[in-house]
Amino acid sequence: MLKLIKSSLIIKKVFTYIFNRRKLQLIIYHKYVQSIFKINLTDFMNISGRYFIGERNGKGKEYDSYNNSLIFEGEYINGKRNGKGKEYNDSKNLIFEGEYSNGKRNGKGKEFNNKGKLLFEGEYLNGLKNGKGKDYDIRGELIFEGEYLKGLKWNGKGREALNQDNKRLELEVEYLNGFKLIKNCKEYNIYSKLIYEGEYFNGKRNGKGKEYNNDGNLIFEGEYYNNNKIRGKLFSIDGVYYFEGEFLYDKKWNGKVYYSNGKIAFELLNGKVKE
Repeated sequence: MLKLIKSSLIIKKVFTYIFNRRKLQLIIYHKYVQSIFKINLTDFMNISGRYFIGERNGKGKEYDSYNNSLIFEGEYINGKRNGKGKEYNDSKNLIFEGEYSNGKRNGKGKEFNNKGKLLFEGEYLNGLKNGKGKDYDIRGELIFEGEYLKGLKWNGKGREALNQDNKRLELEVEYLNGFKLIKNCKEYNIYSKLIYEGEYFNGKRNGKGKEYNNDGNLIFEGEYYNNNKIRGKLFSIDGVYYFEGEFLYDKKWNGKVYYSNGKIAFELLNGKVKE
């Protein structure tokens, strides 16, 4: 349709005037105005800015054709987003600000949630996070800092939180060549009380750790495998350990049981009192 327009100056002036004054509906529904230019003006309703015949070049704006809301403003080359720009959602909130090349996010940029909170800042390549960057949670706290590759966390350190079986897990993680390693975990019950801290793997307690009761008292310190205790110490409420040894499926198996004064009461062998 642009070939039918004799002057790029006309389209520039008309649409800039209309969009700047929010008079879009006038030109969409006014048949007389459309007949003057002998074109279907809805073909051009999404763009206002600086034009050359056939392409967008320079600064411009894009609008949603359904509700006329602004969805992008920035720079163009040959009809594609190139240079600095900003993206908006349907609620007119800024969701991205940064650099573009060949129509995609390329270079440095920032992502925001629907309420304007910063979620990510870093580098992009072909529309994906690529290079150095930082992730933030909805409270604005840094949860990851490192390198990304094709949108994935690749190398760096961070924190993650998730809910699992009525428990909340706060994980210290490290990414190495795309593989996630959990360095440390804090596990909380539904009342936000710490009940475990230590090593975690494959969604379970694995490695060294400490377990607490609902009052925050240490009740076990040792090693786990697939959520089960395998060796370590059991503690009484007053903080004195009363068993030290090995466990089988979380049950005391081989080891020594102590009195509160620290003296040995008896020994266990294969789950039975050793004679």
